[in-house]
Amino acid sequence: MAKIAFILLCHKDPDAIIQQALQLTAAGDYMAIHFDASASSEAYQQLRSALDGNPNVVFAKKRIKCGWGEWSLVQATLNAIESATVAFPRATHFYMLSGDCMAIKSAAYVHTYLDDRDADFIECYDFFESDWIKTGLKEDRLLYRHFLNERNNKRAFYACLDLQKKLGLKREIPADIQVQIGSQWWCLRRRTIEWILDFTRQRKDVMRFFKTTWIPDETFFQTLVRHLVPAQEIECRTLTFLMFSDYGMPVTFYNDHYDMLLGQDFLFARKISPEADELKKRLGALYASEREDFIVSNEGQNLFRFLTGRGREGRRFAPRFWESEATLGRGRELMIIACKKWHVAKRLAESIRNSTNYPVVDYLFNEEHTPLPDIGGIQASLEKRTRHRRALTRMLFDYYETDRMVICMDTSNIELIHDFYADRSKTKLLEIECSFSEDYLHGHAIRVGLLGEQAAEETFARLLPTIRQDIHHEVDRIRDEEFADHYRLREDALPEANAQALSDFLDIPMERALDIAKTEHLFVD
Repeated sequence: MAKIAFILLCHKDPDAIIQQALQLTAAGDYMAIHFDASASSEAYQQLRSALDGNPNVVFAKKRIKCGWGEWSLVQATLNAIESATVAFPRATHFYMLSGDCMAIKSAAYVHTYLDDRDADFIECYDFFESDWIKTGLKEDRLLYRHFLNERNNKRAFYACLDLQKKLGLKREIPADIQVQIGSQWWCLRRRTIEWILDFTRQRKDVMRFFKTTWIPDETFFQTLVRHLVPAQEIECRTLTFLMFSDYGMPVTFYNDHYDMLLGQDFLFARKISPEADELKKRLGALYASEREDFIVSNEGQNLFRFLTGRGREGRRFAPRFWESEATLGRGRELMIIACKKWHVAKRLAESIRNSTNYPVVDYLFNEEHTPLPDIGGIQASLEKRTRHRRALTRMLFDYYETDRMVICMDTSNIELIHDFYADRSKTKLLEIECSFSEDYLHGHAIRVGLLGEQAAEETFARLLPTIRQDIHHEVDRIRDEEFADHYRLREDALPEANAQALSDFLDIPMERALDIAKTEHLFVD
């Protein structure tokens, strides 16, 4: 059975570290701790007093001062690994943790998971070809030498970098390695760890190279694992669940995240709030249990984006220059059907096609596979369609050789609707009011990725009021805009009332509008 040696780098909160060590080692696993040398000696002595008697805990023989982005983080990790390999010869896996990580599965589940998979778990993407780095330095991390900490000495850091560039001091990467990048939270087999330690002793040139790179904890182990281990034995992922905000900061988990965390396809989570006492207590008890019946729904990332995105009212990105210059053309009329229930709008769209000569396009800004003609590639992806929305719509008018066209949109597309109303062409809006049962909202949450297929009912129950309120909020935003030529089709209205709205919206006789309003099963889910 798998026996894990947890590699813990920490620098504060000795009480939490002691609790973490006791919880993880109580299940028969091990822990090697590196406590930052810049932390107080009192805190370190507290750790030693509490844990020295535990045979499953060892401390790194040499403590060093660590700085974010520096080689010191890698060296501290290597120091802890070396202590662990000597102290725990029965350890089969080495798992990198921080002080604010906690297990989100039981020890029994974790051990079975690792036993069933003979692989190393580490993100390792090609440094130069991937887009793993979103902001900041990229190639310069490697090609120039970094002796200062950018966070502590920003001006001197960049002055040193600029001087090297000016003097042409770009260096070569060791020829036989392909630099990789990825998360620093990994889980490696013992054999891989031993290969890495041997490599560090033999390849002084590679060690010298990485010691002066910037943020090497995202490249060192990732590069060596890919260099030493056959590709088929590497799972390019982390087993630690973590999320980042739009500002690049780690998302913190609190007491009410318990059910969501258990549903993720990961073994640990980072980072748990120091104040989340109830969450830490429940996760600690969970790890000590024999439970293995976890239902993995994996909706965490989408759920986070949904809930945080609701707070961004009023956000409006400036239009691109090609958007501001593009126009549908004076004299043209764009008729927008806005509906949250796509199947309802599509049924109505099909009736309009059959009853008029208007071209009707379904959810072209929401659905990747909406049938569209080939108009030069601008229709190829949702990103292109949205970015060039006016140009795309103008080309569709030209393709269909018409001055009137109907398109469908989700009610969340308020910015797009507003943008079309700002055009010199004429725009009309038909809003379809539908009722939303709990069954429909449950299916909607699954379709958009807020819930996994196997998500717990309790998770949905807590999310339901937020989803319902979000839909109402979208409708309110549309109403607040007070768009001209805004008509409504209501599920609870008589066909005659809906026919009047359709007649005004489409400029068609009442008789034909009534036929459309009586579309069979129009509002049926």
